[in-house]
Amino acid sequence: MTEGPKAGRGRAGLLLAGLLLVAIGVAGWGIWSRVHAGRRLARATDDAAVATVAVVPAQAGPDVEEIVLPGSVSAAYDTPIYARTSGYIQRWYTDIGTRVKAGDLLATIESPEIDQQLRQARADLMTARANNMVAQATARRVHALLPTRSVSAQQNDQAASDAAARAATVASNEANVQRLEQLVGFEKVVAPYDGIVTARETDNGSLITAGSGSGAELFRVTDTSWLRVYVQVPQTYAPDIRIGLPVELRFPEYPGRAFPATLTRTAGALQPDARTLLVQLRADNAQGALLPGGYTEVHFKLRRADRGVRIPANALLFRAEGLRVATLSPDGRASLHAITQGRDFGTTVEILTGIAPGDRVILNPPSSLADGERVHVASPAPAQAAARPDRHP
Repeated sequence: MTEGPKAGRGRAGLLLAGLLLVAIGVAGWGIWSRVHAGRRLARATDDAAVATVAVVPAQAGPDVEEIVLPGSVSAAYDTPIYARTSGYIQRWYTDIGTRVKAGDLLATIESPEIDQQLRQARADLMTARANNMVAQATARRVHALLPTRSVSAQQNDQAASDAAARAATVASNEANVQRLEQLVGFEKVVAPYDGIVTARETDNGSLITAGSGSGAELFRVTDTSWLRVYVQVPQTYAPDIRIGLPVELRFPEYPGRAFPATLTRTAGALQPDARTLLVQLRADNAQGALLPGGYTEVHFKLRRADRGVRIPANALLFRAEGLRVATLSPDGRASLHAITQGRDFGTTVEILTGIAPGDRVILNPPSSLADGERVHVASPAPAQAAARPDRHP
């Protein structure tokens, strides 16, 4: 009778102990799961606080860079022809498009006043020469009589002075005749060099006035055997410009065709209003394919002394202390660099100092990114396999 109650109490104790152990296990598992979840949340929070970025390597600038600038084409020589004597156009002999040689007659001018002045000057010269002959003979006779005391020294001096004055009058009249003969020679308007007549601004019977200041332009003669091309080079490229540099010209009327030219001169100074360097090119035009007065694209191939690097424009950080670029260090942290920016190409920019070729540049860096901050690198999208062309039997 006594063993029954004792056995019951033992089983109840064991059951109670089991329930207690289960309760302790459940409580421990709950505590552990809460701690583990808290740790996972903390890790997730820390991971979320780390910026995820994309990186690209900085590319070195090219050794030889091609730049394209607009150029203005001019003839080798372009000369307006004016009258050197006043009168009427008697006749013109050349029109626009006429090819002329040096000395070819362009027009003749009728100037009767000049012709009359020349005839009068020649008559005055003959009179002066006759008077001079008499004066010279008189001076010689008076001087010959001086030793005999038939004439005074004053008479001798007077005769010598009169002879000298008559000789000077002859010289003056000769100079006047030569001047008028030159004016008469200017009645023939001739071409100054081999070329082509590009303008005729006069007609038969037109009244003209001598000189370029008051007179009208008669003709315009142009030498197009070679052309001058003028280009304004920006200040950035001015140090790379050298005499003898070969360039290429491309004209809209000749698509796909390049014409060689050579850089022959530079202004040697920048224009203060535009900050550009004026350069002159020479292009051969013996075939006459190119026309002066047009527009051309000038292709320069320049070898840059400071190549720098090029990075995407969205890698720049605008800070109060200046421009910065963030790169990814080997330990996975961001490193901020002070840079010197060069040219802006739109989607890319040139960096002269602060970044080396191959540096892993961070794209679109957060504005709050700090130097030494840990970042995550986004995995690159898997490259799509190139489709193979179908093979036909």
